[in-house]
Amino acid sequence: MNAHAEAATALDDLLAGIDGAPHKREDPLAWLELAGLPRSDAELARLERRREALLAQRTPGPATPAERLAALRGRFDALGLDGFVVARGDEHLNEYVASGAERLAWISGFTGSAGAAVVTREAACLFVDGRYTLQAAEQTDAALWMRKHLIDEPPLAWVRTLPRGFRLGYDPRLHAQAWAEDAEAAMKAAGGTLVAVAANPVDAAWSDRPAAPISPVIVHPLEFAGRSAADKRRALAEGLAARGLDAAVLTQPDSIAWLLNIRGFDVPNTPLPLAFALAHADATVDLYIDARKFTAGIREHLGPEVRVHAPDAFATALEALGARAVSADPARSNAWVFQRLAAAGARIRREPDPLMLPKACKNAAELAGLRAAHVRDGVAITRLLAWLSRQRPGPALTELAVVEQAWRLRAEGARFHGLSFGTISAAGPHAALPHYRASQTSNRALADGEIYLIDSGAQYLDGTTDITRTTMIGAPSTEMRDRYTRVLKGHIALDRTVFPSGTSGAQLDVLARQFLWVAGLDYDHGTGHGVGMMLSVHEGPQRIAKGASSVALAPGMVLSDEPGYYKAGEYGIRIENLVVVREVAIPDAERPMLGFEALTLAPIERRLIEPGLLTPDERAWIDAYHARVHAEIGPHLDAEDRAWLEVATAAL
Repeated sequence: MNAHAEAATALDDLLAGIDGAPHKREDPLAWLELAGLPRSDAELARLERRREALLAQRTPGPATPAERLAALRGRFDALGLDGFVVARGDEHLNEYVASGAERLAWISGFTGSAGAAVVTREAACLFVDGRYTLQAAEQTDAALWMRKHLIDEPPLAWVRTLPRGFRLGYDPRLHAQAWAEDAEAAMKAAGGTLVAVAANPVDAAWSDRPAAPISPVIVHPLEFAGRSAADKRRALAEGLAARGLDAAVLTQPDSIAWLLNIRGFDVPNTPLPLAFALAHADATVDLYIDARKFTAGIREHLGPEVRVHAPDAFATALEALGARAVSADPARSNAWVFQRLAAAGARIRREPDPLMLPKACKNAAELAGLRAAHVRDGVAITRLLAWLSRQRPGPALTELAVVEQAWRLRAEGARFHGLSFGTISAAGPHAALPHYRASQTSNRALADGEIYLIDSGAQYLDGTTDITRTTMIGAPSTEMRDRYTRVLKGHIALDRTVFPSGTSGAQLDVLARQFLWVAGLDYDHGTGHGVGMMLSVHEGPQRIAKGASSVALAPGMVLSDEPGYYKAGEYGIRIENLVVVREVAIPDAERPMLGFEALTLAPIERRLIEPGLLTPDERAWIDAYHARVHAEIGPHLDAEDRAWLEVATAAL
C-alpha cells in the first residue's frame, strides 16, 4: 500500500469514529490536509458516510452503570479474582487518552482526567481528588458507587480494609512499575494478593469498545524543532554509552515524538502518536507503531536508522534484550514492561526517562516558535476579552458560549491545531472549582456582580499555550479586589524573582503564596507546571509546588506562573502566564543566576486591582507588562478591539 493509500485508510478509520475522533469536532478538513487527501466537503461527506456504516455494525455493550458493573464482576470467577483496580490511563500512562482507553469513564460514568476505582464483588469505590469532587457526584450513581478522596484516602490505603486472602487484580499495562510495587506491598500487609491479569476484564465486558486510534503522523519541521532527529539520537546514544547502557526503553509518546521530530493526533489535546521505542547505544531506534498512521514522507524522514515495527512486536523485542543493560523509568513506564525485561534477564537500570530534561530545555528555535505562538494566542485572548466586555449579561451569555467564542477566535490564527486542554470556563461559584468543566447540565450564565474565570490553551505548530484570566461582570466587591490583588502580587513576585542556578521550583513556591498567607489564605494546587513545545501542556520534570522536588530549574524550561484563590460557593481567582527560565546577568555576581521571561501576552483585569495594596515596584511591573502587551498585540487588532486594549492596558 503506498503512502497516500495508507493515509486514506487511516483517515477513514479516524473519521469513522473508531477512536472517538477528538479532532473531528474541531476541524476535520484540516485532517484531510494532514493526510494528503483533497481538502473538500465532498471528501468529508464520503468519510461521514463510512463512519455511519461502521457504527451501524457495532454490537452494543452493557448500557447502564449497573449492567457494566455486573458484566465486570461476572468475569471475576474465571480470573480467580475478588476485585479489580480500574485505572484511568493507557499503556503509556498518558494524561489524555484515546476513547478506547477511557475504562474508568465507561465503568463509572466519571469523565475527569485523574482518578481510579476499585470494584469488588460487593462494592465499587471511585477515587477522585478535590478538583473533581463535584463532577464525580454529578456523574456517578451514589447507589452504585462510594466516593473517596484520591489523596486523603487513596486506593492503596483503602485496600488495607479488604478481608484477608483477598485477590485484587490489576492490568500491569495500565499502572506504573512504582505503583505496582507499592500495591503489592499494601496487599501483602493486608493479608491479600495482588494479581496481574493478562487480559483486562473491563475490555472483555466492554464489547463495543473503540479500537486503538489510527490518526495521521506528521513531521515536526526542523524550523520549529531547531535540532535534527539524527542529532538527538546521537546525543541520547552517547549518554547511554557513557552510563554503560545498551538501550533505553521509551514508553512516553511525547519523548518519542520529540526525539524523532514527529507529531500525531491519537489522543485529545496533545499532538502525540501513540508508540513505544527502544533507543540503542549505536544511535539506532526501534519504533513500535501502527504504520497505517504514516502520512507521505514519514518513512523518508525517519531514515534507515529508525526501524519500524508493528506494536505487537514490542513484547518480543523486550524479551529479546536478554541480559543487556537497559534503562527504564519506574515512575513513567508500566509494570508490564518491567515484567518482560525481568523475564528476559535484562540488567534493568531504574532511571528517569533520559529525554525528559533535554526535551524540557527548549532551544533557540523552539523558543522563537513559542514566542510567535504566544503572540497569536494573545491576539485571540485579547479579542475574546474585548468581545466579552461588549456583551450584556443574560441567558445567551453562558460559560459554553464563551468556550465556543474562544475556539473560533483561536481557530482563525495561523498554525492552529486544536486545544491544549479542555477549556475551563467558570462563572460565579463555578470559578471556585479550580478544574471545573462546563457541561450542558452545569452550563451557567455570566451574571452581573460575579467573577468570571477562563483557563484555556492551544496547540500551534510552533508552540503550546496555557493562559488564565479572571475578569469581572459588573462591579467587584472590596473583598474580591483584595483577594485578586494578593494573587496578582504573588504572580508578580514569582515573575520578578532572580535565583541561583541549581534552585528547584519547590524553593520558589512560597513567593507566590506569601501575600495570601499573611491574610490567612492559600490555594490547594501547584503554582507552576512545565509546558511542552507542541506537546503536552503538562510537561515534567520541572514544576513549582509545595512538594519536594530535586529537579533544578534550567535555562529554556517553560513553566506556568499561576497562583490563585478560591472561596467555596462564591468565586475563584487565578492569574496565569507562561514563563521561560533565562540567564540573568548581574555585575560582580559570584554564581550563575537565573530568572523568568513572560511568554504570555494578554491584559490583566485592572478593575479587580486594589492599587493601595501595591508597592511602587509592583505598579511599575504591571505598567511595563501592559505596555508590552499593547506594543505586541495592538498592531494585530481591528480598530474596535484596539481601542478597548488602550483602556485595558492604560497605566495604573
